Amino acid sequence: MVDLERWVGQAVAANQEWAAGFGPFNPHPSLEVSDERFGAAFAEFTERLADNYPFFHPRYAGQMLKPPHPAAVAGYLAAMLINPNNHALDGGPATARMEREVTAQLADMFGFGTHLGHLTTSGTIANLEALFVARELHPGRGVAFSADAHYTHSRMCGLLGIEGHPVPVDRAGRMDLDALDELLRGGRVGTVVLTAGTTGLGAIDPVHEALGLCRQHGARVHVDAAYGGFFTILAQDPTARDHTAEDQTAEQELRLPAAPWRAIAECDSVVVDPHKHGLQPYGCGAVLFRDPGVARFYLHDSPYTYFTSADLHLGEISLECSRPGAAAAALWLTFRLLPPTRDGLGQVLAAGRRAALAWAALIGKSSVLDLYQEPELDIVSYFPVTGPATLSGIDLASERILQAGMTSPDPLFLSTLRADADAFLARHGSVKADAPGARILRSVLMKPEAETYLPHLHERLEQLARG
Repeated sequence: MVDLERWVGQAVAANQEWAAGFGPFNPHPSLEVSDERFGAAFAEFTERLADNYPFFHPRYAGQMLKPPHPAAVAGYLAAMLINPNNHALDGGPATARMEREVTAQLADMFGFGTHLGHLTTSGTIANLEALFVARELHPGRGVAFSADAHYTHSRMCGLLGIEGHPVPVDRAGRMDLDALDELLRGGRVGTVVLTAGTTGLGAIDPVHEALGLCRQHGARVHVDAAYGGFFTILAQDPTARDHTAEDQTAEQELRLPAAPWRAIAECDSVVVDPHKHGLQPYGCGAVLFRDPGVARFYLHDSPYTYFTSADLHLGEISLECSRPGAAAAALWLTFRLLPPTRDGLGQVLAAGRRAALAWAALIGKSSVLDLYQEPELDIVSYFPVTGPATLSGIDLASERILQAGMTSPDPLFLSTLRADADAFLARHGSVKADAPGARILRSVLMKPEAETYLPHLHERLEQLARG
């Protein structure tokens, strides 16, 4: 394992060695703080930080949270001590080059031959930029997105002053293409957002089928792969030919259907969040456009900023101004060790997906739990078996399990997802709809350690379900 303490120390030492090359100077007394004062404040600080859930531990299987890789921590710290700003090239010469390199790696991962892109502080901002370009390309026309898409699309449409059109989903949580076709025939939609990994269930919209439909009606296609984007690695054909028959069978079972992911290469833009499956600290999102010509919509001048180089500054292709160069540095160092390939990050993703599929199989055999729907990525959705099977009873039981798990001496941290009655009954028609909907339980197995910890997770969950 990486010795994080050692490499954090190396990051500080490297910064000091670099800084010493510029000669000594006297620090200003206004910045001076004694070790005693710092120690007292830091003790209070670390005590306050203890009020957190154990995001690092596989017993935390709740939200989309996990710690960054040690490479990202050391890389971020080393760059943060310099504190570069990737808005302009003279604000972060080294980290701007790193950002371009990792952006090119992300573009290659999605199959973009040419691209324009950059990192952002979040998937929300990345999607805002994509919808901003959509508005400029199709003024007066709205944006369609699935009813299960992230709420950011509705919010960003409101912010941009464009009409948002939610599209119904099928019983697997994917966009209903018949409903999309009907909407597109009205001529009011200029861009369709397809989701590659919904944040609720991890569902993947049929990008390959929707793409032709959108082109038929003259609509652009943006893919929100903020959550699921890195899983495109598992949809690629393996290059190794020396696997055993057993390994090849296991790999075939794990591999995702390739068609939706390959179709992203033909879409107009895509968003992905390295601070989810890319092992990065918050916040690190990314937006990529297939047509570099959309840079024209970002045109602006900053006469006191863009003066050290005639090359394109990252701030000239971003709605954000100041952005931490440390985020690019952290991702660059991580990708040097675990690149976005099948043999790099793919191994991390594969472990989480194997855990999800294995847990779904165990839940399918349980007498006290029922699977809500089969997982596509690494999100597992399920609910407690109640007698009689009613939405109100399932809702109460889910809440009880959630609270009991979080407060137990042997804790298990889960999350809940509210399913409306129609969605629930589409999957489980025998449940009595005595309420508008019900909370179900949901687990995100982002940490690869969940694969080996799974027996304890399942045993503990069944104990909680039995009450």
